[in-house]
Amino acid sequence: MKKLNIYIARQITVGFLLVSFSLMSIIWLTQSLRFVELITNKGIGLGIFVQMTSLLMPRIFTILSPISLFAAILFVYNRMLSDRELIVMKAAGISPWQNAKPAIFIGFLLCLFNVYNMNILTPNSENHFKDLQWQVKNDVSHLMFREGEFTTLQNNLTVFITTHNPDGSVGGILINDERTPNLKSTISAELGRIIYTDKGPRIILVNGSRQEINKTNHQFTSVTFDRYSVDFGAKETKARKEAGVREKSMLELMTAASNPELTPKEVNRWIVEGNKRITTPLLNVVFALLACTGLLIGNFNRRGQIKIVSMSVGSMVAVQALDLAFGNLAAKNLYWLPLLYLNLFLPFCGCVYLLHCYHPGFSLIKKKRNNPNGEQNA
Repeated sequence: MKKLNIYIARQITVGFLLVSFSLMSIIWLTQSLRFVELITNKGIGLGIFVQMTSLLMPRIFTILSPISLFAAILFVYNRMLSDRELIVMKAAGISPWQNAKPAIFIGFLLCLFNVYNMNILTPNSENHFKDLQWQVKNDVSHLMFREGEFTTLQNNLTVFITTHNPDGSVGGILINDERTPNLKSTISAELGRIIYTDKGPRIILVNGSRQEINKTNHQFTSVTFDRYSVDFGAKETKARKEAGVREKSMLELMTAASNPELTPKEVNRWIVEGNKRITTPLLNVVFALLACTGLLIGNFNRRGQIKIVSMSVGSMVAVQALDLAFGNLAAKNLYWLPLLYLNLFLPFCGCVYLLHCYHPGFSLIKKKRNNPNGEQNA
């Protein structure tokens, strides 16, 4: 019996990993398209790009893991039924509840991991992502000036650098500065060195010239210099937004009612988020039961189990849809909050009852094994 459980659990684990990796790869690709603009316009490196998109994965895994587990369990048990493996197990006296134990066990493991994920990994990754996003969008000091490309630091300020020298200096510098109203200036220099300050990057120019034209009176001036500096950090950056709901700890969310700075609408949203961190991991267990119950208690059909599979998929979609609907309603009025738990409790109890009590095919097999000649027990 233990070997059979290990065999089924191994098949489910492999299927879950394949489905999860495939879905997360697709989601990662679609999410990464949102940040392509940062590469083209802001000039961020590939490492920062991968880091930003990877920080979204813990939250996405929490959403995808119940669906991936449902698909893996449904596929494994349906294949075992098609290959007559479950029929042999029933004939050997193994009950549907015993066959469902590997799926339930993996569901509980994922439930525990998602509790840790939603309360520790996701808040930390969301906080790190927001910090990195703020830095990329508002703090120009992280930018690297690339050779042979025009780099726009802010409105009306563009820099062109020809080469990066081995000693850290840059050569062939051209700057177009229109930050001052009614004044346009173009600065060119042979050499320069970029330094980074608290206000942003600044470049020290050597051996160059500055041409300036006043747009009001059309007066043109030109000067040469041996040493000149241009400050790129004159533009004030926006302050980072306050931490969002996903970045809050469980204690902060559940005690939101005692926070005087929150509006009633925000209090509801925080409390619902706190309860979601309890109910969302439980979806792994409920979906595991929904995936295996129908196939384990249903009768075998040589033409396939399309009806049972369709009912299982429909039940899963209904539970997921109701979870989203009740969450949105509870955010408006907390009287809907108990329905979040009832939506999980009813299918859980129903599946456990069916696996324990409703399996007439298995009862018939046991009756024939105990009475091979059709005799009744005394």
